[in-house]
Amino acid sequence: MENVRTRFAPSPTGRMHVGNLRTALYEYLIAKHEGGDFILRIEDTDQGRLLEGATDIIYRTLQMTGLVHDEGPDKDKGYGPYVQSERQATGMYLKYAKQLIESGHAYYCFCDQERLDTLKQNVEGKEISVYDKHCLHLSKEEIEANLASGKPYVIRINMPTTGTTTFHDEIYGDITVQNEELDDMILIKSDGFPTYNFANVIDDHLMGITHVVRGNEYLSSTPKYNRLYEAFGWEIPKYIHCPLITDENHKKLSKRCGHSSFEDLLEQGFLTEAIVNFVALLGWCPADNEEFMTLEEMVQKFDYKSLSKSMAVFDFTKLKWMNGEYIRRMEDAAYYEKAIPYVKQAVGEALDAQKLADLVKGRIETFLDIAPLLDFFVELPEYDTAMYTHKKMKTNEDTSLGVLTEILPLLEAQEDYSNDALYALLSGYVTEKGVKNGYVMWPIRTAVSGKQSTPGGATEIMEVLGKEESLRRIRIGIEKLSNR
Repeated sequence: MENVRTRFAPSPTGRMHVGNLRTALYEYLIAKHEGGDFILRIEDTDQGRLLEGATDIIYRTLQMTGLVHDEGPDKDKGYGPYVQSERQATGMYLKYAKQLIESGHAYYCFCDQERLDTLKQNVEGKEISVYDKHCLHLSKEEIEANLASGKPYVIRINMPTTGTTTFHDEIYGDITVQNEELDDMILIKSDGFPTYNFANVIDDHLMGITHVVRGNEYLSSTPKYNRLYEAFGWEIPKYIHCPLITDENHKKLSKRCGHSSFEDLLEQGFLTEAIVNFVALLGWCPADNEEFMTLEEMVQKFDYKSLSKSMAVFDFTKLKWMNGEYIRRMEDAAYYEKAIPYVKQAVGEALDAQKLADLVKGRIETFLDIAPLLDFFVELPEYDTAMYTHKKMKTNEDTSLGVLTEILPLLEAQEDYSNDALYALLSGYVTEKGVKNGYVMWPIRTAVSGKQSTPGGATEIMEVLGKEESLRRIRIGIEKLSNR
């Protein structure tokens, strides 16, 4: 049995898109499920798109998500270098391209942009450029004269123009394309750098990659890759093309939507574990239909043959729900570490951040939900006295005024403002009056919060606010109700 080797080969061009994260995750799961190796390779041949610091983002994302690579630029296991520009510097891509020229599978092309522009044609409303093999027919003398004079050139593959090419994908099965649709793609650009497509094939072969995972937008390029493998006489890897990820409107998930990258989601208060779990389900469902899984459980259950062919919808509402479930399941220490900075940012340092974190834990889906839930602790909002009327609690503005007026002296006399002590005091009053709990608690909670719904009940809110502020707010409530 061959050792399974997969590779994640991102370009350092910015934040990691959710689609790239999913590719990395699936490659990791395929390798680890079989006890194989997961390799990181940096594809930086498109020099114009490189972004300062983007390589650090790749390392940080893999580390945070637990997708630990077995080999890479920082872990050379004999297949390096693992950075394309460093591989390029060895001259290897040009060497392989020249090998294809000698075997008749590729050729030098000296056409300038002006000539190439004349070859553009309109097919079904799309402008496409199909090269006409003009330079394939140059004589040996012409080629040598052009090279000797330093004329700029690219190297192109010589694709067949008749018949069909069939290739196999592990998800989509056998796919046949008409050869006339295939362009003589460029292997080496005029700057001497290989194209993404060419470097990919060379590197995958030399690194012993057995399974190639990518988005299904690359399906149409696959016959060109296979043509290269066959021209070199190399074994073709297994292809796994993943379904496209779309937004809720079935449009491709774009960078502009605000939650298309891993770092966007972290900034929006999502947990790494929830993001990874959610991304795993964009195109895959485990045999047991379990939605919540650790990375280890995914490794156990992952079977790429059960990946979906149909589009995967990035359902933001579901991600938020899933994140909320993850938050509720968090151990206290881990939860406080995450939540308390958000709490302090919302209410400052004066209030008990840990108690407030406890109050919101069951009510938030992301950590950004914390601030709007706690704003009333900082300042009592303006509110309408109609809020004191609650059918189910059997309260109205008159009954509420009566309760607040009677309870005020009891609360003034009360020294212990812990939740339990306050609850005992108010329960005593409820029993004495022979009324329902809500008849008393609703007006008090309304007075101390000024809100229709709050994290925590009346006594929990008062414990955090403390005696002085709680009394001040109840007096404001009495005044509002008296002056309506």
